[in-house]
Amino acid sequence: MQAFQGHFREAMRTDVPLLDHITRYIIRRNGKQMRPLFVFLTARLVAEQDAGGPAGPTGRRTFVAASLIELLHTATLVHDDVVDDSPVRRGFFSIQALWRKKIAVLVGDYLLSRGLLMSVDEDTWDLLKITSEAVRLMSEGELLQIEKARRLDITEDVYTEIIRRKTASLIAACCACGAASVRPPGSGGEEVARLRAFGEAVGLAFQIKDDLLDLGDGTITGKPSGVDIKERKMTLPLIHALQCCSSGDRRRIIRLVKHHHDEPAAVDEVMAFILEGPGVAYARDRMQMYRESAVRQLDAFPEGATRAALVDLVDYTIAREK
Repeated sequence: MQAFQGHFREAMRTDVPLLDHITRYIIRRNGKQMRPLFVFLTARLVAEQDAGGPAGPTGRRTFVAASLIELLHTATLVHDDVVDDSPVRRGFFSIQALWRKKIAVLVGDYLLSRGLLMSVDEDTWDLLKITSEAVRLMSEGELLQIEKARRLDITEDVYTEIIRRKTASLIAACCACGAASVRPPGSGGEEVARLRAFGEAVGLAFQIKDDLLDLGDGTITGKPSGVDIKERKMTLPLIHALQCCSSGDRRRIIRLVKHHHDEPAAVDEVMAFILEGPGVAYARDRMQMYRESAVRQLDAFPEGATRAALVDLVDYTIAREK
C-alpha cells in the first residue's frame, strides 16, 4: 500500500496548476482505501495458488488495476457530491463545496479519463473491460434507485438488485481485477469469476452495514443519522419493517417518507418505527448471510496469511463504525 500511494499520485499528476492543487487535496483526504486492498489481496491469493506457496513481488499490472479502481471510485464520489449537493465528504469539505459544481464535474471527468488512458498506455484492456462494466452497473443502479424512490414501492428483491449494481459491482470489480492482474489477459476465468462473486457478496454486506449505520446501529457513525430517510431511500431495515406491519402503519410511514422527509419530527418518527420493529435484526441476519457467502468463495484457495487477511477485511466491512 505504501508503494501504491506513489503509483496513485503519479496517475493523478497534471501540469494544470488548479487541477494539480485539487488532486493533491483529494490524495490527502483519501479514506480507508479498502478497494485497493481488495485488489492487492486477491491478486496475491491467486499468485500464491499458482506458485504453490509464497508469491514474488507484486507486478505492475496489479498496481495499474488498483490505481484504475481508485481513480474510478474517486471520480464517482466527486460526481455523487455534486448530485447530492453534499458539502462534506469523509470529514473534509467536498470538491464542489470548495471549488463549485462546474469544477467538481470536470475533476470527476478528468479522473475517469486518467483511468482510461492508463489502461490504454499499459495495454491492460482486460482490466479496463472489468472496470467499465462496473461503471455501467453503478450508473444503472443509481438511476434505478431514483426511479423507485419516486413511488417508494421497493421490494427486497428490487433493493438487492439496486445495491448489487450501485455498490457491490465496484467491490466485485476490485476482486476480479486483482485476480485478472496476475494472469495473462484472457486466462484465469474460473478464479476471476469466483473472486468477482466473492466481491459482490462483500459489497452487498457492505451496503447493508451502511443502512444500519444510518440508523445509529449502536455506534458512532461519523454521519448524521436518518440521512437515508431524508433522501427518501428505501433501505433494507425499512423495507422489512414495512412488510411486517399493519396496512395502516405502512400507509402512515410511507406518507411520512414521501411527503415529510425534510421535517425532523417525521424523520424521528420513521427512525423510531424502524428501530422498534424487526427490520434491524433482519438486516443484520442478511448481512451475516452475505458475509458467509463471501467467505465460502475463498474455500477454493489455499489456507494462509493472505486468505486470512481477506476474511479479516470482510469482517471489518461489517464491523466498522463509519
